[in-house]
Amino acid sequence: MATVDDVMKAAVTQTGLDDFGDDSFREGLAILLSSLRDEARLNARGEAFLNERMVRYLSQRLHVEDWYRRHPEIDKVPINAPLIGLGLPRTGSTALSLLLAQDPDVRYLRRWESSQPCPPPSTVAGDDPRIPSDQGEIVGTRRHVPGDMHGPMECLDLMALDFKSHMFVSFAHIPTYTTWLLQEADLTSTFEYQRRVMKLLQWGEPARPWRLKCPAHVLFLDHIDKVFPDARFVMTHRDPTDVMLSITELFADIIGNFTDHIDRPAIGRLNVEQWTLGMDRAMRFRAGGADDRFYDIDFRAMQADPVGEVKGLYGWLGEPVGDEFERRMHSWWTEAAAEREPSRRVDPAAFGIDLDAVRPLFARYTESAGRWTDRGESAGE
Repeated sequence: MATVDDVMKAAVTQTGLDDFGDDSFREGLAILLSSLRDEARLNARGEAFLNERMVRYLSQRLHVEDWYRRHPEIDKVPINAPLIGLGLPRTGSTALSLLLAQDPDVRYLRRWESSQPCPPPSTVAGDDPRIPSDQGEIVGTRRHVPGDMHGPMECLDLMALDFKSHMFVSFAHIPTYTTWLLQEADLTSTFEYQRRVMKLLQWGEPARPWRLKCPAHVLFLDHIDKVFPDARFVMTHRDPTDVMLSITELFADIIGNFTDHIDRPAIGRLNVEQWTLGMDRAMRFRAGGADDRFYDIDFRAMQADPVGEVKGLYGWLGEPVGDEFERRMHSWWTEAAAEREPSRRVDPAAFGIDLDAVRPLFARYTESAGRWTDRGESAGE
């Protein structure tokens, strides 16, 4: 695995630039590369893939800083009251983000620009070369969502520009980096840099409200609040035992491409521990005075009436659902239903997961989610 100096020099050589901006990214990059080298047991494909990723993110930092150097007015672009989707993974949050993206009057992080935000889209004339004709890469052995490169992407690539991103945890067994990220790292700089990139992406475009989505944000709400104090949140909910099996199988699907020594019980433990922590942090954040900034949607309600759930969300936001927006939502849902893959049956024992032991860990969250989604008066913990 490459060293910090290796990947930084490669990015400088690739771009001809040398200003990486604030040094906040260096600590995460060093811990990540060390953990990948010493713990991940990467195969040749994994090492090549992750080395290329490190250089790509550093190269994009160089380009971001270069655009700001030449156009300091980018910093004046306002980012007001973004709506951020979060919650346990595999709870319908991807479908919700794709429905929200049907609104012609909002801005979201598009898949093709997420890992390569430069140049700012408003500066590109004609077809943007970042939009691949083959609908982009598949990480893992299957495509997990409909392959629309214009569709919304999670915030993980933008967070990776500061090398504090939950995405890396899903690529490899890196316990040292994972513990640091979840327990010690200050992600304030991460979300400050994300906001910096969002301004660049919005620069030169009509002002529109942002719709973001990232389930892992439940782990970092205090840091998000420092940078986006006016953010509002839509939180999706589902039986945590269904979630654990689905997300562990997804992690194994990805990690298994990059190592010949996959440890499924370790993946099971990781996901139970990190999502228990995430729900505990979300409940504590909401109980600390933020509960009125959340709108909650149950997975079953979304499956039964997706457009109705979005209308409820927009009513809470105080925003209208126009005829074109509603038409697009119905059309997308119909097409997505035809493409949706059948659920896989996952053996919990293969991941060392005892569902009867998992349920009590999420008992307080499950009880809270029942209150939050009943459309009654919200109550904190």
